[in-house]
Amino acid sequence: MLIYGALGGPLPKLGVLAAAVLAAVVMLHRDMRVQALAMLGALVLAPVLLLADIWHSPQLGIVHRHPLVAVAGALIAIVAVAAGAWVVSKRPAILAGAVIVALPFRIPISAGGVTSNLLVPLYFVVAAGSLSFIVDALRGRASPRPNPPGDGSPALWLERLLAGYIVLYALQATYSPKFTTALQQMVFFYVPFALAYFLLRRLDWTPRLIRTCVVLLAGLAVLFALVGFVEYDTKTIFLNPKLVASNAVHTYFTVNSVFLDPNIFGRFLALVMILVAAVLLYARRQRTQVASIAVLAILWGALVLTVSRSSIGALLVGLGALGAIRWNVGRAVFAAAGVVALAVAAIALSPTTFGLNQGLNGASSGRPGLVSGGLDLFGDRPIWGYGSGSFETEYSAHNHHIGQTLSASHTIPITVAAEQGLIGELVYVALVLAALVTLFRRCGREPARVAIACAFLALVFHTMLYADFLEDPITWTLLGIGVALALRPPGESGGPGKELAAGDRELQQQLA
Repeated sequence: MLIYGALGGPLPKLGVLAAAVLAAVVMLHRDMRVQALAMLGALVLAPVLLLADIWHSPQLGIVHRHPLVAVAGALIAIVAVAAGAWVVSKRPAILAGAVIVALPFRIPISAGGVTSNLLVPLYFVVAAGSLSFIVDALRGRASPRPNPPGDGSPALWLERLLAGYIVLYALQATYSPKFTTALQQMVFFYVPFALAYFLLRRLDWTPRLIRTCVVLLAGLAVLFALVGFVEYDTKTIFLNPKLVASNAVHTYFTVNSVFLDPNIFGRFLALVMILVAAVLLYARRQRTQVASIAVLAILWGALVLTVSRSSIGALLVGLGALGAIRWNVGRAVFAAAGVVALAVAAIALSPTTFGLNQGLNGASSGRPGLVSGGLDLFGDRPIWGYGSGSFETEYSAHNHHIGQTLSASHTIPITVAAEQGLIGELVYVALVLAALVTLFRRCGREPARVAIACAFLALVFHTMLYADFLEDPITWTLLGIGVALALRPPGESGGPGKELAAGDRELQQQLA
């Protein structure tokens, strides 16, 4: 009750803004002691804001009924985080593998009849990595991270835009009719993911570490694919009762594996397939190529079972970019034209399989209607929008006849335009452009950079057809690793200062 009373009135809005500023300081400041103090402030403030927001909700019923149990649980969690921080301080590279493994897992937590799916394992890893950095930085033991060369660097502008977007989101949350949603977005996504970006950006991404992370991702994806195959064979769905009801009325069966949403499962599979495809294209060892083909075949089978058109489209975009860089644009365009022709023929032969007999709106699960409604909201408030996190509330208020539950337009630029107006849209567009320039700039000789850049491009495409951009930890992970690789000295990255043969050896080392 004391927490709730202390943070009543305007204080939660000031708290959200403070958390955003602290995250921005962590990303942009050059003094590691300042970064450490800002990181500590963000780690403390974020859970306090969340507790204040949900203090009277059913989720905290157990805390009110059994306060001693709650305190004991909190102490155990703190000890576990401290132990994790000690491990990370001894073996910094282990943080990369821990983040990769934690990325997909959302833990359903039920209390008081309400179930929330939270990235608890990832929060634990980020907290442990952050605590390790805080202790090392305050004791003067943290190694400096590579910084962008000069004020005009695309990487520097990318980080400025990331930090600026977080602060802008917090500012526009202050007038949002759905402030609670904006607060939860900040606490669950923007603040912890910004810290994760910072931690990944600091790591030394050696060829061995890159290879380890690719193997971990591929192994996870194969495991999740096998779960999807079991779901399809047994016609059983995990975690999502709404998907069970949807499958009951459709002629096809959609799988989601351990993910709540088939489209998020599909996105994960598509991005991993792009990374594995890069291994296939650049590796010269036959056993590596055979293993890559086997993984791709398994993941493709699972991707088809998700019936996620957006994920298949994202995969094609990423593979097209990968082919254009590895070979040449002409061959990539020719291959893409062949794929499109096959797709058109398949749709013409069996339109019901793809849902096109329901019309564009039915086949796309109502996307055109959501986009149209989002554009109407943007037209009503084109400059500053309705406020962060407000799309669901305002869309429902302006479309009384549509009885659907939603949280976004499923087209991220439209969601940003409706919630944050032209101000937010300009920052979003600049951020995406800066990210693409940073990741693709002079990446041709480095397959690890090529793979990450193409995966990020595919992810951006997927967000044009589905939700979650900066709300997805994979976005921040790709950016953190991609920026770290882009800022490596030329002698370490096979850049212009090295001979082609030496660069080729580096390529094989990274992904073979």
